[in-house]
Amino acid sequence: MNKNLKRLSKTTTIEVEAFDGGATAQFNLGVMYANGQGDQQDYTQAMAWYRKAADQGHADAQSNLGAAYGNGEGVPQDYAQAVAWTRKAAEQGNAIAQYNLGIAYERGDGVPQDYAQAAWWYRKAAERGLAQAQRSLGYAYNFGQGVPQDYAQAAAWYRTSAEQGHAAAQFNLGLMYRLGRGVPRDALQAVAWFHKAADQGHQFAQWFFARMHQSERSVPTGR
Repeated sequence: MNKNLKRLSKTTTIEVEAFDGGATAQFNLGVMYANGQGDQQDYTQAMAWYRKAADQGHADAQSNLGAAYGNGEGVPQDYAQAVAWTRKAAEQGNAIAQYNLGIAYERGDGVPQDYAQAAWWYRKAAERGLAQAQRSLGYAYNFGQGVPQDYAQAAAWYRTSAEQGHAAAQFNLGLMYRLGRGVPRDALQAVAWFHKAADQGHQFAQWFFARMHQSERSVPTGR
C-alpha cells in the first residue's frame, strides 16, 4: 500500500470514528482540517469538529477552540468565547490552555486585566513543563508583575525555560548574568546564553552577543 492510500485509509477511519461520536477522533479530524492533512485546509470544518469534541469535554479540543476564537480562525474573533473554552481546558490541566489563560489575564482580553491571575496560570503551566509559561513566570518575577519582585526566582524560571531551548528565555537569562540579577554577574555566561538565543534568530540577543563578543576580543592581553 503506497503512502497516499495509507493516508486515505487513516483519514477514512478517523472520519468514521468521528461521525460515530468519538471525541478523540473528532479532535484529530479537526487537527487534520486545520493542517490541511488528507484534504484542503479548512478552518471552518476544523472548528466544527473541535466544537463537537469540546462539547464532550475533550481538553485539547477546548484549548484549540479557545485559541481559534482568540485569533479569529474559522470563527469570528470573540475574546469572551476564547476565555470560556480556554478556561474549561485549563481547569482540566491542559498546560497550553493554562498559559493562554494567563496571557488573557495579562492583556485583559475577555477578562479584566489581572496580573496576579496571569502569574497564577503561568505557574500552573510552568509546573507542567511548558517552556513559554516558564519564561513568562520568570518575567513576572523579574518585574514584580502579579508576584513580588524576586530576581532569584526570575533567573531560576528563565533558566528552566532556556534549558528547553526557548530563545527569549535564553536572552533573558543572558541579561540576568550581564546585570548580576538573581545570579552572580558573569560576562562569559551572559555571552554563552546570548549566543544560544542568537543562533535561533533572536535579534536583541544577536546585537548583545556581537557587542559583547567584540568587547572581549578588544581587551588588551597585557603583552
